[in-house]
Amino acid sequence: MGEQLILSIDQGTTSSRAILFAKDGSSVFTAQREFTQHFPQSGWVEHDPEEIWQSILEVCREAITVAADQGHTIAAAGITNQRETTVVWNKVTGKVIHNAIVWQDRRTASYCSTLKDSGHEATFTAKTGLLLDPYFSATKIHWILDNVENARTEAEAGELLFGTIDSFLLWRFTNGKVHATDATNASRTLAFNIHTGEWDDELLAILNIPKTMLPSVQDSSSSFGIIDAEHFGDGLEICGIAGDQQAATFGQVCLQPGTIKSTYGTGCFVLLNTGNEAINSNNKLLTTIGYQLHGKPTYAIEGSIFVAGAAVQWLRDGLGVIKTAEETEAMADGLDSNQGVYLVPAFTGLGAPYWNPDARGALFGLTRDTGVQQIVRATLESVAFQTYDLFKAMSEDGVTPTTVRVDGGMVQNNWLCQFLANVLNIPVQRPVQTETTALGAAYLAGLHCGVYNSPEDLAANWQLDKEFTPDIDPAVRNEMLAAWKKAVAGVEHQSQV
Repeated sequence: MGEQLILSIDQGTTSSRAILFAKDGSSVFTAQREFTQHFPQSGWVEHDPEEIWQSILEVCREAITVAADQGHTIAAAGITNQRETTVVWNKVTGKVIHNAIVWQDRRTASYCSTLKDSGHEATFTAKTGLLLDPYFSATKIHWILDNVENARTEAEAGELLFGTIDSFLLWRFTNGKVHATDATNASRTLAFNIHTGEWDDELLAILNIPKTMLPSVQDSSSSFGIIDAEHFGDGLEICGIAGDQQAATFGQVCLQPGTIKSTYGTGCFVLLNTGNEAINSNNKLLTTIGYQLHGKPTYAIEGSIFVAGAAVQWLRDGLGVIKTAEETEAMADGLDSNQGVYLVPAFTGLGAPYWNPDARGALFGLTRDTGVQQIVRATLESVAFQTYDLFKAMSEDGVTPTTVRVDGGMVQNNWLCQFLANVLNIPVQRPVQTETTALGAAYLAGLHCGVYNSPEDLAANWQLDKEFTPDIDPAVRNEMLAAWKKAVAGVEHQSQV
């Protein structure tokens, strides 16, 4: 007998995936396609939305075919997406007017500085929980309107639409019938008031963005529309949407205040559930919507690191020193220490808690004996050190986690998980199902379509694969952290020269 499955559409920064999940949270099938990264200038990152769209169609068709061949039915679909990445398209022709500007892109740094110098940052932070940084969507919209021929005129005439990737896919799936997003993605734009749950007229006026461009905002678990029959056949409904890090939080079942997860994909993102209270950070962490059900937002504090798995991808594709990410575990484990080598992977600036868009990456401590192994180990270590910086900031905000749940592709690396436990000095818990971003979207869809009765049903699905506990000499730990701090200071100093 076939099962009732949920199709999770996971549109990430480097690849698009379609994953079929069973009710117990196990994955039945995965289809994946990588797509092209475009770097038109230093610090600029773009994607071709049409290439993304085609990759999504391909992986979804592959998954749907497998489900049918195995006698399964698909109850609903959920979407999770790279957040903040910005697409603008013509609502009549459906044609995008510029490549998608990716969340990592830093081209609006000077505009953010102008807004800060004009005294606007406190207003933005109070309403959105965010900082004025190129990371977020709204300054990217502003750039497109100012730099694409006729774009501002067309936008003011009501002819252009903006969407994060989820909105763009939803609009395409429904053949232009639905222009919507969920509260988690809206909360990452710099234009959404997370306290009132509405697009904010004052912020839009400052940014000079017409409100007509913006999607309607729904609960993360709700009916977003039926996928048009021309794509996959009749009747498949999209019942859940969440930005990737919020989806991972939901997939990790961090549904109680105080629970925390850290995801290691292209970047690293730590989210701490704060319940119905939007807590303001004094240490440059973000206040965001973790998920929204039945019209009620659940808030979170977030720390965002721009480069984690992307640094390993750089080792593979940029330097050519490894063939696969899996090689890095044995290479790091084969050394007794880091031999004084530290990588600060500020390839697209530094995220939390530094928020320095002008910083660039650097290697420190190189000697004649430094080789590929040392650089690989320094790359993995940088992920743990950056995570420590986030946890330190949370601690200074009065929140001290006692354990952390981890997920994402990088946590298959046992050496990295152990090193993370050593650096954070708390247990690190890796679940059996580490594809929690896609799983969170499936859970949200399943809640709306009746596969699950309530969020409490999800807790039984979470299973521990392995717990990593600290086993490092405190003096060694402190010495490494001091050297890391010095390396970051060097990068920050260089960005000011």
